[in-house]
Amino acid sequence: MKITVFGGAVPKPGETAYEEARQLGFLLGSAGHTLMTGGYIGVMEAVSKGAHEAGAHVIGSTCEEIEVWRDSKANEWVKEEWKFQTLRERMYALIDECDAAIAMPGGVGTLAELAVLWNQEIISKNHPRPLILVGKGWVETIKILFSSLGSYISEHDQNRVILVENIREAVTVINQYKF
Repeated sequence: MKITVFGGAVPKPGETAYEEARQLGFLLGSAGHTLMTGGYIGVMEAVSKGAHEAGAHVIGSTCEEIEVWRDSKANEWVKEEWKFQTLRERMYALIDECDAAIAMPGGVGTLAELAVLWNQEIISKNHPRPLILVGKGWVETIKILFSSLGSYISEHDQNRVILVENIREAVTVINQYKF
């Protein structure tokens, strides 16, 4: 499967969040999956590195807007770069081309990616794809969303997101999913 992993750009090598993302990439790559990320630093780099260490194919979806804003290029572990002009094109490539998605901790960008993919799944007539949110931050955020605004989101659509505490649970969900 092609698995998109979303996550923040903040984690650095040696930090717990970076090493967990690297391990996620390694575990998914070892299971034979292709990993897709935003292609830059932080969680994206860590997942790419872990997948590379497992011998998996790594796709990075990058864009000119980010590279001008941050003065950056794709990380060294990306083996296939999909280069776009805009952030929107980059995000939709990661959403449209994946068989499953995992959201690691992140900020506004990760939240936007999660929300767009979730909404695409709600309106899609295709077979639903796993959308897995990893970590206490997402678990707490989504629980608050459901308790505060749950009447706007059907139970069926609430159940489209899979909340897990850690990467091992995420890998288990991916590897047990029937397509």
